[in-house]
Amino acid sequence: VLQKGLKENFADAQVSVVDCPDLTKEPFNFPAKGICGKPRIADVGGVPYLIPVVQKEKVYDLNIVAKDIELPGAFILGAGAASSKILGVNAELIPIVQTKSEKKPTVNGSYIAQINPADKGCLLEKYSSKYSDCEFGLLANLYASEGQPGKVIEVKADGRTGELNFVSCLRQTLEKHYGEKPVGMGGTFIIQKGKAKIHIMPPEFSACPLNTDEDVNNWLKFFEMKAPLICQPVIVSRDPGFDLRVEHTHCFSHHGEGGHYHQDTSPDSVQYLGYLLPAELLFRIDRPTETHLVGRD
Repeated sequence: VLQKGLKENFADAQVSVVDCPDLTKEPFNFPAKGICGKPRIADVGGVPYLIPVVQKEKVYDLNIVAKDIELPGAFILGAGAASSKILGVNAELIPIVQTKSEKKPTVNGSYIAQINPADKGCLLEKYSSKYSDCEFGLLANLYASEGQPGKVIEVKADGRTGELNFVSCLRQTLEKHYGEKPVGMGGTFIIQKGKAKIHIMPPEFSACPLNTDEDVNNWLKFFEMKAPLICQPVIVSRDPGFDLRVEHTHCFSHHGEGGHYHQDTSPDSVQYLGYLLPAELLFRIDRPTETHLVGRD
């Protein structure tokens, strides 16, 4: 299914079932070896807690989320907002956390991407270099598993010929094929070659309400960042009525760049390599009672 859809949007695409590579090794350096074992997705909070006006009191903890999704000790990947209570500013969170269990303490391999106050560029830092907690704020889309080795779906796509980004292509392919039945996936992929359009939220929340997508895009800071970028996608083919964010991807690198992935900007030369797994369960945590569809790109 995925290969057929990718070939409509990329010059070359190959999808196969393989053994998950050891994700503790380069370029991932994750705290868990794989993305297998009781795979599940959590959609926590939501964009309505950020816009039109921020609700700073919305703070969560990945160790508690792991218990809420009935998988204490889960290995969690995904995309979210950092806790402004901890950082003192607004920032992108790239969560990569082996949550605590009865036997082991937390291993936090997350990154934060924020606007560098010195030069207004990207400042990417290892979360644990400054902070010892597992908090995040406002919203997150998370893929959780036992972090075990096992069989995964390997996705390769080179040379983008269509308009869709890699993640949207995967999601829309699933939606087209499975229709009413929601299919969720998560894992990691690398933009091996090329460049990508990435945003980072400004350090200050907007004083004026952000009421349209145009308002949001004017507020966000956009960058072109270079490969290799290691990305954490969370995808649900369609929202079964839980007010989900159906796709959300954050990325980091080992050269100081990272943030929220939108699209590659070098379609001819881009190369994607991903390892994904369908989720068995979906958890919706602290769903906003008042909602809208602004700012979900």
